[in-house]
Amino acid sequence: MAELQQRKENKMGVMPVPKLLITMSLPMMLSMLVQAFYNVVDSIFVARISEDALTAVSLAFPIQNLMIAVASGTGVGINAFLSKSLGEKKYEEANKAAMNGLFLALLSSILFALFGLFGARTYFSMQTDNMDIISHGTQYMSVITIVSIGIFGAVTLERLLQATGNTFYTMITQGIGAIINIVFDPILIFGLLGFPKMGVAGAAVATVMGQIVAMILAYWFNMKRNPEITIKWRGFRPSGRIIKIIYKVGIPSIIMMAIGSVMTYGYNKILLMFSSTAVSVFGIYFKLNSFVFMPVFGLNNGMIPILAYNYGARNKKRIIDTIKLSVIIACVIMFLGFVLFQVAPEPLLQMFNASEHMMEIGVPALRIISICFIFAGYSIILSAVFQAFGNGMFSLIISVVRQIVVILPSAYILAICFGLNQVWWSFPLAEIASVVLSTMFLRHLYLQKIKNIEED
Repeated sequence: MAELQQRKENKMGVMPVPKLLITMSLPMMLSMLVQAFYNVVDSIFVARISEDALTAVSLAFPIQNLMIAVASGTGVGINAFLSKSLGEKKYEEANKAAMNGLFLALLSSILFALFGLFGARTYFSMQTDNMDIISHGTQYMSVITIVSIGIFGAVTLERLLQATGNTFYTMITQGIGAIINIVFDPILIFGLLGFPKMGVAGAAVATVMGQIVAMILAYWFNMKRNPEITIKWRGFRPSGRIIKIIYKVGIPSIIMMAIGSVMTYGYNKILLMFSSTAVSVFGIYFKLNSFVFMPVFGLNNGMIPILAYNYGARNKKRIIDTIKLSVIIACVIMFLGFVLFQVAPEPLLQMFNASEHMMEIGVPALRIISICFIFAGYSIILSAVFQAFGNGMFSLIISVVRQIVVILPSAYILAICFGLNQVWWSFPLAEIASVVLSTMFLRHLYLQKIKNIEED
């Protein structure tokens, strides 16, 4: 067993960086592309019900994003601590990180289930008085929150696989989960093959089915294919020390991603000053941009354990090479996304059964917002770099400035002064601010933790 552990953990310390980064990231990038695809499919089918149904799902997005934020942010903390422990050959610490991470996933799912039971209708009533939107939204949100154990369990278990270099298995779990979602979406929404016609609730049920299957598969892979860590519930006791270490990195990451929920909620309120159609367009944009952003997030997931491991192993060159290559790959991906949104906004919107009014709003929206893609790749990678080195506060500050300090105030001013079509410029403005701050913090991180690493 010791020899196997030695052999496995050395992968991130000796494999050539380009090959390692691709090996670690590509499965995650592909699986996240599949995730993006089924998110788009969700909305395409929901749009066939009605525009109100699509608006309801769009308004539910901040809560979905908050769940992902809590799951993924906690996962970042688990991943960084676990990978660093393996780099330092502290295998028992790695096991404790895994078990306490699973405990936190369970607690999180309980909290969101309580929100779904008692707060779903109130949430939608605070945003609109359209009863169709409130009804659709409540149905959708109740399902995805009450059965949130699937997403919290799946994300946490997949992060355990990622931290030990087993990203291929996460591709399988996410891919199969996504396929189940895609297959059951039309069946449950429209009542095909003898199943009941569930409408918007059917889309939610298909989503949680996929998440639960992914969770079960990820658990099996961890038990049978991940010898670096041991999942053992017998005798387990939560460790305040371990949870504190996880959340030291995880909480800034959670807040950073949760800020996206605050931004989206506020942005929807601004757009509702014009029409519910504008909210639908914004929701469509978020679904479509996932095709561009998700591969970069997959790259991040592959990069973080490499950086954390080599920081633990004190290997300066591999750290720098990994960061440089990650930035280059991310910027190329984002530029390709920019070109797509500039060239083909009409066909993209037509996938969602867009009305003439929606096209009038959506075409300039997609073209203007996508300008931010040119800058975003750089900032996204650096945000993950800060997290990998335990400087999650840098990422948090950047996120707050981008989404709260810049996007919302500028969107409101642009809406009041220039109208709906100019609101979207708030995104490129915010991304430029992110680039400036990210560069400043990277210099600080380099001087503080990387420059003299060989002298330690």
